[in-house]
Amino acid sequence: MTASATPQLPGMLRDNPRLDQWVRFDTPGRVMVATGRVEIGQGVLTAMRQIAAEELDISPDRILLETGDTELTPNEGYTAGSQSIQFGGVALRLACAEVRALFLDAAASKLGHARGALSVEDGAILHRGAVTGEDYWSLAAAVDLAREATGGAPIKKASEHRVVGRNLPRTDLAEKIFGGPAFLHDMSLDGMRHARVIRQPRRGAAVRAIDEAAIRRAAKGPVEIVRDGNFVAILGEDETIVDAAAAVAPSHVSWDNVDALNPFAEEARWLLQQPSIDKIHGAPPADPAPPARAYEGTYTRMHIAHASIGPSCGVALYEDGKLQVWTHCQGVYPLRAALARTLKLDPAQISVKHVQGPGCYGHNGADDAAADAAVIAVRRPGVPVRVRWRREEEFGFEPVSPAMVVTARAALDDDGKPRDWTTEIWSGRHTSRPGGGGNLLAAEALPDPPPPPPAVEGPPPPGAGTRNGEPLYAFPARRIVHHLIAETPVRTSSLRGLGATLNVYAIESAMDELAARAGQDPVAYRLSVLADPRARKTVERVAQMAGWQAGLPGGTGKGCGIGFAQYKNMAAYAAVIAEVEVDETVRLLRVWCAADAGLVINPDGAINQLEGGIVQATSWALKEGVRLDENGISSRDWEGYA
Repeated sequence: MTASATPQLPGMLRDNPRLDQWVRFDTPGRVMVATGRVEIGQGVLTAMRQIAAEELDISPDRILLETGDTELTPNEGYTAGSQSIQFGGVALRLACAEVRALFLDAAASKLGHARGALSVEDGAILHRGAVTGEDYWSLAAAVDLAREATGGAPIKKASEHRVVGRNLPRTDLAEKIFGGPAFLHDMSLDGMRHARVIRQPRRGAAVRAIDEAAIRRAAKGPVEIVRDGNFVAILGEDETIVDAAAAVAPSHVSWDNVDALNPFAEEARWLLQQPSIDKIHGAPPADPAPPARAYEGTYTRMHIAHASIGPSCGVALYEDGKLQVWTHCQGVYPLRAALARTLKLDPAQISVKHVQGPGCYGHNGADDAAADAAVIAVRRPGVPVRVRWRREEEFGFEPVSPAMVVTARAALDDDGKPRDWTTEIWSGRHTSRPGGGGNLLAAEALPDPPPPPPAVEGPPPPGAGTRNGEPLYAFPARRIVHHLIAETPVRTSSLRGLGATLNVYAIESAMDELAARAGQDPVAYRLSVLADPRARKTVERVAQMAGWQAGLPGGTGKGCGIGFAQYKNMAAYAAVIAEVEVDETVRLLRVWCAADAGLVINPDGAINQLEGGIVQATSWALKEGVRLDENGISSRDWEGYA
């Protein structure tokens, strides 16, 4: 393998440079491929299998995929932000291409053939198309993959792809469809105990007293009360008995430091009255435009729950000074760091392995359930501990997506187009994932808990609360004014899209208002201020798909609206047209979507993501919202939440 210059490795490969972190040939006829990305329902593991198969020139069926394991896979942080293919897939692609090149070099040396005359077909080395008798496995001893990648191996052109770009069936669906042991919740270990945690009613609440005898009487079977500081759990062999005790336990635990919440905090406009950390991103503030040339609109959103179809679960075993944790969280390495800090263990003492659970785009209760199990396990060495949250616990204690207020302001030119734009955002924190330890519920309840990390969000792009707050349209001057509310009445963190959901809604709603004010068609108005050719083609394509017609008469109760964005202003483009009917309720009749995501690994997977995003965003807009009262989150079941 030769290269004229050593390129700079992309981030994930630079952080995990050894080739044997990504690819190994330990089993005859099979290839071990490792990725730090995890399956949360998005089909990413199928795509990773396709990427590896393509660059290694092997059948996807030969691949044994290791994912999300601190003992076996690269540290790729979180599976989040639509970055799995963009960063993790690129790293895997380069690593596999380099592995293939190294094996071809070894084959050329052993066989005495010119390197350019050799190729690979399903792992076999061919010479001008003829079998040589050598393959990856016969050459494995001669190729040292315990070396750092150079990034210099050529990757395939799109025209050469045979696996990438095809609709390879999802590898994770069969067991889920036919009732196999597909999920962490199905896991069973010898001697396993089940546990439920009695939550602090409010952050900072302190146990005053526990009537353990009453809890045991209600259980009607043997249970153990595990307590450390303000962390209280019920542990037992029979899950039914543990559940019975957990159902009555809150009424037998009294707490101090439980202040009532202000129910008005349910409303997004509550944010406008709170202290904030203020930053301006972009052009300096401009002078106000005269009223005739000014636009201002304010848009709000309530807190939103992840609302995974199943509640969170975690399993842990502490034995011989080693803690093993099984979790459906989205970042096994960050969780390991948080657990090490919480439990005062060396990270080398902890292994964390991902096992699939209920899907979630963002930070739900998965990390917390794993931490619950770990805290109990280290206090009961040798006993496997399984913690399964209850539905009311999932809705009541998982981090939710923060409420937001967004004001869009524009100063208009003579043609009614913005010459100056401001997106002003009020929002709680969108980034509170574990890593520092203080973001775990169990950690907060223990004596001497780790301090919470500071309230900091990165600038756009990609941003967090500010994500997609800057329009992609070609306005001469634009800025984001961000008010980060550090203290909110409930835990907040990341949910699919972070702040982009309301920011795009505000910008696109404002664009419709401005188009109407200018007497222009909404599609034509957008195209008049879109300079990016890929953006223009995306908008034009969705208009063509929907048969968009300008100037249709109103008053029928039916209409179409368009929305456009490029995720993070640096990733995939999408334009959507929705046909709606408005009477006593709003009904979504039809949706058309055009997207440009660059190279698509699995078209069916990409379509699933677009369709799923449309359904979820529609539900957020029309149905969902977290309810609060003086006791905290009151929407603790499906009926109360929707």
